[in-house]
Amino acid sequence: MAWPRAAAALRWWDKIEETLVGLLGLIALVIGLLQVIGRYIDPERAISYAEEVIVYLIIWAIMIASSQLVRRDGHVRPDLVLRLLPPRALRLVEIFNCIVAVVFCGALVGYGWQIVDTSLLIDETSSTDLQFPMWIYYLALPVGSALMLVRYLMRLVRFT
Repeated sequence: MAWPRAAAALRWWDKIEETLVGLLGLIALVIGLLQVIGRYIDPERAISYAEEVIVYLIIWAIMIASSQLVRRDGHVRPDLVLRLLPPRALRLVEIFNCIVAVVFCGALVGYGWQIVDTSLLIDETSSTDLQFPMWIYYLALPVGSALMLVRYLMRLVRFT
């Protein structure tokens, strides 16, 4: 009974990530379009910080999408070499890869939280008219890394 619930939860997780990435990309596209139109129609009223917001949205989308890349084996890897390995060696290489990735993602989560904490401590904001709180932007690193960490742990369990 637990496996069907877990599978359903994973499908929801995938759907939420994919939807968030799509929405963030769509919002960035709309802001960019409004910025371009604004520059030609009324340059004085064009959004001065549109590029900044687009960067923030795209970075968040990329960090969330990284989790999906782990799930789909979409990260850069030597597929040609892996295909030449016998099944037992391939399994060991995949386990090693997962362990290294878990350690790396764990470090990114830890250091990412330090960056967010420091930004909150000094009340860092962007230098544009928007005065965007930078901790929200920096939060993409630990959140995206934590999502990847969980995916790599799931892969590790699958290979062991």
